[in-house]
Amino acid sequence: MSVYTKVTPSQLADWLKRYSVGTLTELRGIDAGIENTNYFVTTTHGRYVLTLFERLPERSLPFYLGLMAHLARQGIPCPAPILDHSSGLYSILNGKPAALVTRLAGAPVLSPEPAHCAAVGAVLADMHVAGQSFPATLENPRGPKWWRETAPLVGPFLDTTRRQLLDAELAFQSRYRFQDLPRGPIHADLFRDNVLWDDERIGGLVDFYFAGVDAWLFDVAVTLNDWCTHPDGEIDGRRAIALLGAYHAARPFTAIERGAWPAMLRAASLRFWLSRLHDFHLPRPGELVHAHDPEHFRRILELRIRDAHVLPWIA
Repeated sequence: MSVYTKVTPSQLADWLKRYSVGTLTELRGIDAGIENTNYFVTTTHGRYVLTLFERLPERSLPFYLGLMAHLARQGIPCPAPILDHSSGLYSILNGKPAALVTRLAGAPVLSPEPAHCAAVGAVLADMHVAGQSFPATLENPRGPKWWRETAPLVGPFLDTTRRQLLDAELAFQSRYRFQDLPRGPIHADLFRDNVLWDDERIGGLVDFYFAGVDAWLFDVAVTLNDWCTHPDGEIDGRRAIALLGAYHAARPFTAIERGAWPAMLRAASLRFWLSRLHDFHLPRPGELVHAHDPEHFRRILELRIRDAHVLPWIA
């Protein structure tokens, strides 16, 4: 959610004529994230978020925006895309595909307690169940194919120890096939900053632009690696059990998911180590850009390898 493409108030006011959202009263850039250009937009009719898609292929936008619309109709607290006068989910603004979605109430909780983790586990399971009826499909854009393509790009920036870790983990993951796991649309990036809290309840799940169809367990692993992890990368057992227990109560885990859990936590760690390496060493110019430290997920990966036989799970 950085600002790469500038939009002036006059440009936006003209673009907004294709929507029934009133007239523009405020436009403000959002200074977090690294993938798209985002602005808070306030009009005489309400509050919205404007996203200009910088990297995503235009052909994938119907999946992302359609999924959000589907989940919102199913009662999942996520942004609902606003249709323009021709019922389009997006259109071109300053040369980029752009969408307007509802702005949800709340703010992230960056120091979660077990109760927060339980609520996140429950809503994640609800999202997976609701997504089963979404008919479109899109391969996880940051799945194994992307890992294999990205590793050679970041490898030259790594020392021998880190390069050996990356090569070994890619070889380990290549021996696993997760196609038999329960699957469907996943968020794939449900970190703390992508969940908005309105007092003690979840006000919204945001930033669906890494979503795809993959094993639901991968989504659980991504979420746990952030919500239930201490700054040093160690798992907080109380938070982890709260998240897993609440998820299981809403969408019970299967026996095959139990067996895949250690490898899946490693897969989720590898995915974010690679993406942070890429964004750190191969950035693109832009305003308000914040690349995350890749070492955090390198440590998490090493710990998930070390603790493979003592990882938290539900009883």
